[in-house]
Amino acid sequence: MKNVLKSLKGKRVAEANLIIILIVFMALLAVMTPNFLSVNNIRNLVRQTSVIGIVALGMTFVIISGGIDLSVGSILGVASILSSMLMVNGVGIFLSILFSLIVCAALGMVSGVVIHHGKVPPFIATLGMMTAGRGIVMLLSGARMVAGLPREFTQFSQKTIIGIPALFFVWLLIIIATYIITTRSIFGRNLFAYGSNLEAARLSGINIRTYTYAVYAISGLLSGIAGVLMTSRLANGIPTAGQGYELDAIAAAVVGGASLNGGSGTIIGTVLGAFLIAIIQNGGNLLGINSFILQISVGVLIVASVMIDQKRKSSGK
Repeated sequence: MKNVLKSLKGKRVAEANLIIILIVFMALLAVMTPNFLSVNNIRNLVRQTSVIGIVALGMTFVIISGGIDLSVGSILGVASILSSMLMVNGVGIFLSILFSLIVCAALGMVSGVVIHHGKVPPFIATLGMMTAGRGIVMLLSGARMVAGLPREFTQFSQKTIIGIPALFFVWLLIIIATYIITTRSIFGRNLFAYGSNLEAARLSGINIRTYTYAVYAISGLLSGIAGVLMTSRLANGIPTAGQGYELDAIAAAVVGGASLNGGSGTIIGTVLGAFLIAIIQNGGNLLGINSFILQISVGVLIVASVMIDQKRKSSGK
């Protein structure tokens, strides 16, 4: 019990520190560039963060389990192209989205099956799925954009509710759902046990196969939702959609406090991490900073976060 309380306290402190860092960054950017706090920029920032934030929440489940998922960007691309092609070929919006999400969850589960039954390391299994997923996208689309999507679908991403983009409310619903799952359910409790010590979890009666399938299916499903939302935002199915998103999702989860060793991570931390990375990129663009320098800064942030996590674990805090 003492260790659990200490762990919870550490998570709250880490989240509080992230909030302070976010406030400092936003204050600095507000002073350095007046466009940062403009209504249009804030809305664009929220729309952009909502998409990658949803992918990052799925990645958080995988990282808590002690795994990694490099296929999220490709699965996002599958959702974008598949849902677009179905809609332009006369299938209803709801059925197109539903079928695409089922396919994305199934692709995620395939990674889980390969990892559990094939004993393939998560890095290799999901690397294979990343490559295969991108191949599926190119095969379906012929490497071309899919245009002519229904207006009701493309307009959704532009809608606002009380001045806030509708995409944010989709993300908010997923945040609430995933927060409840990880903190208030037996599944969440067992997931942390599974990620902390696989053999101990097995001996305590946790079905390892079910949890391996589940975390990768959840990651695939949330990547699919993000893909559909991105397609609505861009008003086209994009074959290259989601490229590099696996790294942004991992960065958001790790910066938010998730440990690559497994058994640690929070939904709120991932949300804050996603906002921090998005603000760095958005602010850098407004200031005219070279995009490669911004990429370097995010890489440094990831390494620093992992180093802090390792130091905290070695000190027993």
